[in-house]
Amino acid sequence: MADAQSAESMLVLVVDDEDSLRTSIVLNLELAGYGVKSVDNAERALSLIQQEKFDIVLCDLRLPDLDGMTFIEKCRETDESVAIVLMTGFGSNDLAIEAMRKGAYDYLSKPFSPDELVFTLRKIEERERLRTENEELKSVINEQFRFSNIVAKSKKMQDVFQTVKRLANFNTTVLITGQSGTGKELLARAIHHNSPRRGKPFIAINCGAIPETLMESELFGHKKGAFTDATRDKKGLFEEANGGTLFLDEIGEMPVHLQVKLLRALQEQQIRRVGDELPVEIDVRVVAATLRDLEKDVENGRFREDLFYRLNVVSIHLPALKDRPEDIPVLIEHFMKKHNKRLGLSIQGVTPEALRCLMNYQWRGNIRELENCIERALVLTESSTVDVESLPNTVRYSDGEEGRSEEGAAFVFDDSNLSIKHHSRELEIQLIRKALAKTDGNRTHAAKILEISHRALLYKLKEYELTELGKK
Repeated sequence: MADAQSAESMLVLVVDDEDSLRTSIVLNLELAGYGVKSVDNAERALSLIQQEKFDIVLCDLRLPDLDGMTFIEKCRETDESVAIVLMTGFGSNDLAIEAMRKGAYDYLSKPFSPDELVFTLRKIEERERLRTENEELKSVINEQFRFSNIVAKSKKMQDVFQTVKRLANFNTTVLITGQSGTGKELLARAIHHNSPRRGKPFIAINCGAIPETLMESELFGHKKGAFTDATRDKKGLFEEANGGTLFLDEIGEMPVHLQVKLLRALQEQQIRRVGDELPVEIDVRVVAATLRDLEKDVENGRFREDLFYRLNVVSIHLPALKDRPEDIPVLIEHFMKKHNKRLGLSIQGVTPEALRCLMNYQWRGNIRELENCIERALVLTESSTVDVESLPNTVRYSDGEEGRSEEGAAFVFDDSNLSIKHHSRELEIQLIRKALAKTDGNRTHAAKILEISHRALLYKLKEYELTELGKK
């Protein structure tokens, strides 16, 4: 028999006019750990249901004062969530099945064993547990993607939130622009989870990450035999997202010939699988994102003008992190809380010197780079706060105070040569030399300090003619 501990919070009402059976059921359920109350007729049962919250009602299909069908209806009027299990005599299974159509959860055919009884109730427990977990998961997801949880306080981002709140309930296409790492997918998910489509799928695809030969099948699906490897019918992402939202990231990377099919899908709300002659009706909201200048791509013939205007019904631009520095402190706090919890740490705050470095850095990788930086700092710091020493060299040197050559002189820019390419090369050479010196020439360890791969370090040593430095 199942463990009694798992059932102790469940309250069961037993309704049966046969005293011996009712007593036996109560005894067995109490032994299994259930809280149990019992009555011998429907009127008393309905009165109790109005007074107390029962998880399960176990009742005979034929009661002296009310038939089981009517009892189910009246019980449901009082408490829609209670699970009703019917007990039926020989030959009345058809009636029990009809009762289940009216809202009963299950039925037991008399006579039944104690194990059958408890097993049936355990199934109800499991169903309720899964339902509760599902509701909690939905709640967490919806909470996670509420606009208030996209961390920002700047005027620019508050304007973005206001725009999204106004458009979330409308079935219009949206084009999100912004640099890599600014949170375009997070915003797309927020649009979906704050719209009437929140209970349906959110499907994301990076158009720049799918080989051109596979993209059409990935988006629109294919029929068996459409090409060599098409061994079965396959739904595309448009069909997978039906009723929900399809997020097309890096839309500017989509091949021109597929842009025609995408335009047709948006206009007609129909797609056609590869190798199929019949169209498939779809109901999909499309949110697209790009870091490219699509207007310039239209001028150059890389992107269809008609598709651009179809996607650009509402355009939202996510500003780079360097253009909204007032968001950096709140993002730091947010990421510290997040990764402290995930890593089991309790690092408190950032030193003023470290904060100054973080505020002065340009964050070319935007929010994604900042989060990675904070996670790294939490792991590497040897104190109770994030200090300068735990920050990456690129961030530490960003304010000019730490950028010194091996001889100790400050990294000086010659006003006669303001080439970014030239000075980036010189700075990289100095950082590589310092990292190799710090690791006693160990290239593997130096690559970790530089936050690049070992292969990338070897490439740079060759490019800058520094192959004599270091060892494997």
